[in-house]
This record gives sequence, structure tokens and C-alpha cells, in this order.
Amino acid sequence: MKKISFIHGADLHLDSPMVGLRHLPQAIFTRAKESTFTALKKLTSTAIERKVDFVILAGDLFDGEDRSLRAQSRFRSEMQKLAQHSIPVYIVHGNHDHLNGSWVHLDLPENVHVFGSTVERMVLVTNSGVTVHLYGFSYPTRHVYERKIDDYGKSGEADFHIGILHGNESSGTEHDNYAPFTVKDLLEKNFDYWALGHIHKRTVLSDTPPIIYPGNIQGRNKKESGLKGFYHISLNELGTEFTFVDCADIVWEEVEIDAAKAENFNDILGLCQSTIHSCRKNNAGTFLSLKLTNIHMEDEREKRTLNGELLDLLLDEEQSEDSFVWIIDITFSERKLLDKEVLIREANFYGELFETIEHFDNTENALAPLYEHRLGKKYLSHLSPAEQRELIERAEKLLIHYLYD
Repeated sequence: MKKISFIHGADLHLDSPMVGLRHLPQAIFTRAKESTFTALKKLTSTAIERKVDFVILAGDLFDGEDRSLRAQSRFRSEMQKLAQHSIPVYIVHGNHDHLNGSWVHLDLPENVHVFGSTVERMVLVTNSGVTVHLYGFSYPTRHVYERKIDDYGKSGEADFHIGILHGNESSGTEHDNYAPFTVKDLLEKNFDYWALGHIHKRTVLSDTPPIIYPGNIQGRNKKESGLKGFYHISLNELGTEFTFVDCADIVWEEVEIDAAKAENFNDILGLCQSTIHSCRKNNAGTFLSLKLTNIHMEDEREKRTLNGELLDLLLDEEQSEDSFVWIIDITFSERKLLDKEVLIREANFYGELFETIEHFDNTENALAPLYEHRLGKKYLSHLSPAEQRELIERAEKLLIHYLYD
């Protein structure tokens, strides 16, 4: 049975700056700066370990059209590793790293094949004798709005036909509508696989044939949250298997904590620590945005501590952790106390309830069972009228909370 195995990655954005980070410890800052390169190393090492037939990189390898020498040099080093294992690489350039940019060129090894500015076909014969036709194009300029999909089409005899396209599925509105296409367009080409790029969110548009956005290999801000990586694809005459491989060195997460049951600062600290523990990942760091909601604390000093020492306490040990969880921002919102007038307008029951509470003057009889208890007689002192009124008001707040909840 004829079969092939390959890696499909996209949107490497090498040397991309991390957005929204301030005052990081040096070790974590260095990890963040290196993260796109670390993710690329995971991709190439996986290709070598799994002995794939080839690698596809579907656009935006570099973050900008200038392609820094640092990024080019690090990329070339990884391509040379693949060359040493006779693994060819097929590349299209996208809107970020289009062909019309201005940069100092570093030559790539001979195993790297770059598609030109018009849709073309490249032919690969694998070591096992399987013929693969790959089709694609690189962006000649930053903005490509025409339907390049119309230029794709099977040609020649091959065991497998694979399309490579850096573009936007037409129903998607979150990204620029570059090289637009529809799923129907791709299905009509009757290819065996479509390797897409441009959308940073991992998405499988079709299983048969597979039409896949792998997403970017490393999240760069809190909008690019969750696991990031690439796909390992196995194609044969009976079907396809595709496996997502996580490769991000730092994962962005956003978590909301309901603190309604927290009664004091220590409770909130415990909730945050539990969240950090649940977010910690083996062999990867985490940048965490925390949002604490429904906070209600009576003690003003503890309230002030939330905005001051809480974050320091949570970060105290993290900079020494390889699998750190670093809180990049933390926000608080207090529980809105329910307005009695609003409740009264909602239902007559509440009006009657508050009327009863307002004129309740039988506190001593209500508390009598406590004072008549053999231990109550011994330890409880009688309440003054002011203390009785305070007790009634606290009971009213509890009733409002439990009845409305």
C-alpha cells in the first residue's frame, strides 16, 4: 500500500515580539523572546524522530517583510538539521513575509523548496517510491485579495496531490480576506490534502479530504490562547490520520474565578493558588490572565491587600519554575449587592418580607431557645437594642443573598 507521512505547520512568525508583557524577570523574558525558535526546534525534532517524508510550512515563517538576520539564521540551522536526514521542506510565503520585502538574504540548504509568486507544481518522489505533487504560491506583495484558488488544479500522474494555500476561508471575518476561498472551492479540486495557513486558530474545515489550519506554533499575546503546534499527517490509499502536536514553549491562558464563596483574603489566595496549580503544564511556561468576580469582603484592610500584596504572593516562587505560571494581569470585580427596591418591584413577596423585617420587634422571643439552653445561659450575654437591630440587618442580607441566588 502506498503511503506518505509529513509535518504540516504554518504561521511560525519567528522572532515575533510578545505583546502586552511588562516587568518580567530576566529568565522568563528570555524564554518569551526565544519561544518561537523553541517551537520551531520542536517541529524539526518531531519530523526527524518520526522519520517523515517531508515538511510543509504554509506561510508567515517570519514576522515581518524585513526578515531579521537572527530569524533567518536560526531558521536555516533547523533546515540544515532536516537536510542531514534527507527530509525535504516545501514553503510558501504569506502576507507577513511576502517576496517583495527588503532583507539581507541568507541562502537555504538544497532540501528547502520555495514556491514562487504564481501557483506552481512541485514533484517529489519519496524514498519508498511514492510520487507526490505539491501545489502552491508565495505572496508577491503583502496584499493579495484575488481568488488564487482558481489557479490550482491537478496536473500529471501522482499517487497524492497536496495543495498549500495561505489564505482566508471566506466565511471567516476575524482576519484580512487574503487569497479568499470557500471549502466548496477546495473540495472541487479533488486533492488528497489541503495544507492551509494564515488563521492562527487551529481549525479542521474538512475530514475527507483533510482541509486543515494548524494555527500558529507559538501564541504571542493573550488573544492567542491555548495549545499551539502543528500536525503530523499520514496519508494512504484508504484514508488519512492526522495528529496535533503541541510545541509552544509558553501557553497563554485566561481564567475567570468566581469568588462568591470567599469570605476573606485567605480564601481568595487559596482560590488563586488552586487555579495556578491547575494551569501548570509539564515542560512549558504559562502566561495567565486572572479575573476574579463576585468578591465581597467586609474588611477594608483585606480589600486593599487584594490590589497590593496578592499578586506578589502568587508570583513569589514562579520565576524559579521551569513550568512557571506567570500572572500577566489580574482584575477584580465586586459582587453587586442587591437593591431592596429592585426586589420589591420584582415580586410582592419581597415587599411583604422587608415590611416584616422592618417592624420585627420580637427579637428576645426569637432568641429565647438559645438563652434557655444550659450552655447558652452560661456563655451568652443579653443583646442591647442596637445589637439586636444589627443582627436583624445581617439576617436580612443573608435572606436576600440566598433567596435571590
